[in-house]
Amino acid sequence: MAAHASIEAITARIVERSRPHREAYLARVRGAISRGPHRSVLSCGNLAHGFAACSPSDKAGLAGDVTPNIGIITAYNDMLSAHQPFETYPQIIRDAAREAGGIAQVAGGVPAMCDGVTQGQPGMELSLFSRDAIAMAAGIGLSHNMFDAAVYLGVCDKIVPGLMIAAMTFGHLPAIFIPAGPMTTGLPNDEKSRIRQLYAEGKVGRDELLEAESKSYHGPGTCTFYGTANSNQMLMEIMGFHLPGASFINPGTPLRDALTKEATKRALAITALGNEFTPAGEMIDERSIVNGVVGLHATGGSTNHTLHLVAMARAAGIHLTWQDISELSDVVPLLARVYPNGLADVNHFHAAGGMGFLIKQLLKGGLLHDDVRTVFGHGLEAYTIEAKLGENGTVARQPIPDESGDPKVLARMEAPFQSNGGLKMLTGNIGKAVIKISAVKPERHIVEAPAMVFQDQQALQDAFKDGRLNRDFVAVVRFQGPKANGMPELHRLTPPLGVLQDRGYKVALLTDGRMSGASGKVPAAIHVTPEACDGGAIARIRDGDMIRLDAVKGTLEVLVDAAEFAARPLAEADLEANEFGMGRELFAPFRRNAGPADQGGSVFFS
Repeated sequence: MAAHASIEAITARIVERSRPHREAYLARVRGAISRGPHRSVLSCGNLAHGFAACSPSDKAGLAGDVTPNIGIITAYNDMLSAHQPFETYPQIIRDAAREAGGIAQVAGGVPAMCDGVTQGQPGMELSLFSRDAIAMAAGIGLSHNMFDAAVYLGVCDKIVPGLMIAAMTFGHLPAIFIPAGPMTTGLPNDEKSRIRQLYAEGKVGRDELLEAESKSYHGPGTCTFYGTANSNQMLMEIMGFHLPGASFINPGTPLRDALTKEATKRALAITALGNEFTPAGEMIDERSIVNGVVGLHATGGSTNHTLHLVAMARAAGIHLTWQDISELSDVVPLLARVYPNGLADVNHFHAAGGMGFLIKQLLKGGLLHDDVRTVFGHGLEAYTIEAKLGENGTVARQPIPDESGDPKVLARMEAPFQSNGGLKMLTGNIGKAVIKISAVKPERHIVEAPAMVFQDQQALQDAFKDGRLNRDFVAVVRFQGPKANGMPELHRLTPPLGVLQDRGYKVALLTDGRMSGASGKVPAAIHVTPEACDGGAIARIRDGDMIRLDAVKGTLEVLVDAAEFAARPLAEADLEANEFGMGRELFAPFRRNAGPADQGGSVFFS
């Protein structure tokens, strides 16, 4: 077990809270396992449909019960830079499977939308619920019951959490996640942010802005800042779903292909037909989930995972709470400085030692459970390595050095960048919220200022352009939760609020919407629960109410007489404009049935 007493105590609390749900989940998984290789239950007609398009040799293998078959779930599309590399993966996987005596079939494709493309657009209101749609689409692909293991090709924001929910739902199957890696380094992220602020102030035009954005997002692979997509990759490795060293190798390189081939062969090795059977639902447990949270804090990861990790855990019968996440943040130091928490990007992080160095340091500090199962075997010690290209195009691994390749990017346990992870839960008479302060200067951790209330982010932007925001204030942007409009990200607020903060004003954001992994230097209390559309107290706040956001004590209060505040009627919003257009009408059932943000904002776990 992990040596740190707080890590052990929080893990034990999660185990106890989850016990009835986890036991029921494992009973279902083990019942599915006990029925053996699943093609044996298919009728001849079922099976013939399942391999009709296969080669004669693959048909022969699939006709029996002794040749393992991998189901490929792919999020490929060629509009998204992070997923474009997956175009060639199925053939690489099929060839590697045949070399190892197995078979692989694309079981299904899942949607993969880009929050960068839909930012501030109507399509962003589909974003959070795309996670649940992705889980359902993957479930459809795997429901054909033809497979002994599954490999998941996905990288970005909602895609990996959706695929993870599917992997837990099909927990009787081994599961390996195969990444595509980050794009090479382009325009520095701080320079991109500077141009965005200049554009918000009207000091540069659209041409200059587009040129900067294009130099930043310039090729295949994930965006290089440390947002939700790269937080996903960190999580999959530290939770044992990636092969060691796989997360941050650039696309289109020989090592990237070698890791894909190795993952395929490993997937075949851990099926029920082999000697190392590793069903995903049994592999992941409460310790794995805690390891994921620890990694999130140590790297200053995405606030989106206060939604996604909760939902991912629930899919495995594990009940993780914001309180657990916040208390883990108190004992996990920040060991990485990657934009927006620093100037480096994920390529610099990887070059400094990356996941191997991070895991080694966290194990040394007793902050990770080493005694977990992974797709690579038992224990996280095997992940304290650096992956290299070996002989004949295979993967070679060597121990990671004890020293960071760049102490300004990746720190040792003895000299962290800060003593905590910077992701906290706030509570008070407004409800519950989360805040990420790893990129917020200490003097801005407490803000007390009058409220300015907005019903959407456009209203705030209009007020900024009109010069009405040159003052201290807390921007209250409400009716942005899952039930209201699908909980879109509100990143269009970042440049104007950043400008106002740079002008010397005390500003903060309070919202039942999201700010995601790129939330940066402005203090932002986000994911407020209950949301305004669900009777939350945020709907009682009025212009001029004093708001106190205290990230030191973890409190969020409206400084109004309690009786007066409780007696106020709840504000209402006209949400008709959010009901139609860009597919939003198709997601009306999701909005109606969405659970609260602190339970993952999901239609599955309300």
